[in-house]
Amino acid sequence: MPKGFESKLVVAISSRALFNLDESHRVYESEGLNAYQSYQIDHENEILEPGEAFGIVERLLQLNNYLDDARVEVILLSRNSADTGLRVFNSIEHYGLNISRAAFSGGESPYRYVSAFGCHLFLSTNAEDVRRALDNGVAAATLLSRSKKSQPVSNRELRFAFDGDAVIFSDEAEQVFKRDGLEAFTASEVAAANTPLSGGPFKNFLAALNALQRELSDDDPPIRIALVTARSAPTHKRVIQTLRNWNIRIDESLFLGGLDKGEFLAAYGADVFFDDQPGHCASASEHVSTGHVPHGIANKVDD
Repeated sequence: MPKGFESKLVVAISSRALFNLDESHRVYESEGLNAYQSYQIDHENEILEPGEAFGIVERLLQLNNYLDDARVEVILLSRNSADTGLRVFNSIEHYGLNISRAAFSGGESPYRYVSAFGCHLFLSTNAEDVRRALDNGVAAATLLSRSKKSQPVSNRELRFAFDGDAVIFSDEAEQVFKRDGLEAFTASEVAAANTPLSGGPFKNFLAALNALQRELSDDDPPIRIALVTARSAPTHKRVIQTLRNWNIRIDESLFLGGLDKGEFLAAYGADVFFDDQPGHCASASEHVSTGHVPHGIANKVDD
């Protein structure tokens, strides 16, 4: 991690996740790179509309208002060049977002800078960039567009929601379920109830988020964390014991036993939900901002 970032929660965000760049992306796809570059330069003084992750980033940065020292850093990572990316920074300045560091990779994937900046989380709309970040040990998710847009809620805590297996935890238990079925999965998890699960791709981000949460006021905490899992009793015990072993606190835990997660996420009021299973993500994205984590057996492609 870069010097000076050791005590910070560092989140990387792609320009297309932060702002709505659909129109300029259509120009790129239909007319090519040169037309795209001209379009961005011609429109660089036109402010971009917020993207799917804008509210999350805005409220992450607002957490610094609760701390003596700024502990949350947001890094912009973009496939633009600095020239075509000027419109993005003009928009950042317009909205008053405290983002000062960026990497413009000139058409190449910016994933390699995720580790260089010491990021705990990378949010993007580019699935390939997300996979590469995950392969390099960084929590990453592909943000999906919500089918039902809702107005942001002001003066409320930032609410994260996480799936368990293959997100917070490894997919070791999910592999048993996929291979041998529910009965074998249940028997295996009951037998291993007191054996902590291995960490998944989001363990380090969750730990950093929890460490930040512990520094904030318990009276009116600005961060809330929920586990939303398809598990149910008796397989819940191993999850609880694992989190205790890691010394990680979860504010709310929903053990849904296979029920659809969308309505529960809406009831919780999640600002963003992370899940490895495409079907669960599609359902959740009807209600809340959702990040697909392309990790584990659910995302294996057969040869």
